[in-house]
Amino acid sequence: MDAESPQALCDLCLAQVCRSLDSLCSRRADGSMCLTWAPLFPQEMADQLLRKMATTGILNDTTVGIFRNSKELRLRRASVRCCPVSTEAFHLALCPHRLQELDASWVSGGITGADIISGLAANLECRSSLQRLSLNGLHLDWGSLQEDGRVRVGFSSLQGLRTLIVANTDLIDPALEDICTLPQLETLDISCSAVSKLTALLQCKNTLRSLIAHCLRQLDMSPARMLFVLGQLHALRHLDFSDDHFAMDSNDGRDGEETVQQLLEGSPQVLPSLISLDISGRKRVMEAAVRAFVEARGGLVFLGLLATGVSSCDVLSSQENLKVTGEANENQVCEALRRYRDRECFIREALVHLYNLTTDIDKPRPDMLKLVLSAMQTHPTSLHVHLVATACAFNLTTQDLAEAMPVSLLTAAITQLLNAMKTFPSHQQVQKNCLLALCSDYILQDVPFDKYLAATLVINWLSSHEDPTLQRMAVAVISVLVAKLSTGQTAQLSKDVFIMKQLLAIVQQKAMVGVVDSTLKFALSALWNLTDEMATAAHNFIQCQGLELYEEVLETYTEPSIQQKVLGLLNNIAEVEELQSELLVEDLLEHILTILRDPQVEVGVRYFAGGILAQLTSRLEAWTLDTELRATILKHLHISIMTWTQLEREMVSYRRVSPRECSCGQSGPYIWSAVKTVRCTNTTVETPVEV
Repeated sequence: MDAESPQALCDLCLAQVCRSLDSLCSRRADGSMCLTWAPLFPQEMADQLLRKMATTGILNDTTVGIFRNSKELRLRRASVRCCPVSTEAFHLALCPHRLQELDASWVSGGITGADIISGLAANLECRSSLQRLSLNGLHLDWGSLQEDGRVRVGFSSLQGLRTLIVANTDLIDPALEDICTLPQLETLDISCSAVSKLTALLQCKNTLRSLIAHCLRQLDMSPARMLFVLGQLHALRHLDFSDDHFAMDSNDGRDGEETVQQLLEGSPQVLPSLISLDISGRKRVMEAAVRAFVEARGGLVFLGLLATGVSSCDVLSSQENLKVTGEANENQVCEALRRYRDRECFIREALVHLYNLTTDIDKPRPDMLKLVLSAMQTHPTSLHVHLVATACAFNLTTQDLAEAMPVSLLTAAITQLLNAMKTFPSHQQVQKNCLLALCSDYILQDVPFDKYLAATLVINWLSSHEDPTLQRMAVAVISVLVAKLSTGQTAQLSKDVFIMKQLLAIVQQKAMVGVVDSTLKFALSALWNLTDEMATAAHNFIQCQGLELYEEVLETYTEPSIQQKVLGLLNNIAEVEELQSELLVEDLLEHILTILRDPQVEVGVRYFAGGILAQLTSRLEAWTLDTELRATILKHLHISIMTWTQLEREMVSYRRVSPRECSCGQSGPYIWSAVKTVRCTNTTVETPVEV
């Protein structure tokens, strides 16, 4: 589906059911949910509802109860991947269904592979109906399935199994022997398991079509014996014997690579049906052996060569129908990102090469960005992946590239970058990469994302970094984001004194050396927007000695843009009646009056000066200074306002300007409040990204 296409109606309905589950359900005595009423769901719809509940994070012991004893929700292809489901809840809710597929990968809640197998085997229909089972990442607890040294119930009890995934488990040789007695077994994934011998595979040599044996660190077989076993698998079409090239050498390291070398150099009569071979990560593969293997097997459709050093072999480019994972070109790298989504070691390697490919990219590549986001989503806690992925995301969304991307894809990208900032708050390079990607006019102004979260994350990052370039970008991002927040979000942000302190610290830092730069301007803009009609922020400003600092800035700087932002914030303070007394300082008011009267000062600056004075003089009962000063202010307010025929390129549009009659008979003072819009001139900064 195109990234810009509307969401499918079915997905919208299922999402609404998930959101409304509490109101649609009653509770059993054990606390589990039960649908109060439901129509008879089409069978595929029941599967989709379970999957939607799992992917949205609401599937647990309580909610899975809607599938218990349910005639309306009949499951066939069930997924509880990564969900906290206990053994009891699993047995009650899922095992009674006539399942064809079950994905229980990485399930939490204390459930083991043995619990799942025994529960499924207790359903006589499941014993024959279940065709695909994934227990990836689980503790199998094989010993609990044995009684008096014999297997009481095991994988072999699920006679209909065609595909079994037991990767990243504590699978041992006796369990593998039990698995290999399955009469219809076609696909087996034993990657990253504790298996030491593959001899048991001979029992399924006539049915096994796909063997995935990635990174078997405890494998203990000689190359000759290994090759003999593999050579007997006459039906095998796909063999994955890849290795984690980052891992330390172990028992299978050298022997495994010798096995691969012999397989490449061997006769096509060994594994005659093989059309796909993955040996990525094998460091000692020879280019000549790869060339011989490819030339001898005309039907080959896939060859995995990432991190082998031989993916640039010339014979590969001449094979039109052969897909290759490697680092020799863009196609190989993207193929690696697609195929190795679940393998952190290969994703990390492929992203490094993708970063190099995209450093000087000049055309939008949404396909590449999707691959990067997929890697980040699949490995949300991997620093290795995010360190490179965030750099790739910056490369792919910089400058004009972002504007050519689908907006929904950019939203997804920024969401992932914000997740990275939350997950790795102390890692400077990850934070820097995310900040660089955020620092784009187009993204900040036109792309929808959680701007409140972004503002808080950038402000928190700013507190511990003083690099001038990065500081400028951070403050620029904050100034734009604050202007984009809703009133409620601004109010929430304004309650945090820490934020006020951080921004004022930057203003003070710049004021001490008297520089006028974009960092100072962005900080002043952020503070201006943060205090707009926000009494809490105004109070925090006073509490943090902001007024004293702003008096100093106003006296030091004659730059119109600086004066305008300073006076704009003071105007916000003046709108808060209980804080007006803080501004009733004679020297400050006389300085503001001087600005109002000076014809050399830009009319926009004088406009703000007039706003402050109008607010303070409008409440006679609160005036505590000399009455002559008030009269003078009112006089010059009237004179100045009468001369304002038009305002030039203002950043402010006023809601109201209402004159009042004063004791001297003149119209005034003038009371108004403003709606401010701060524009980010050009926040994008090109800075090298370290990987």
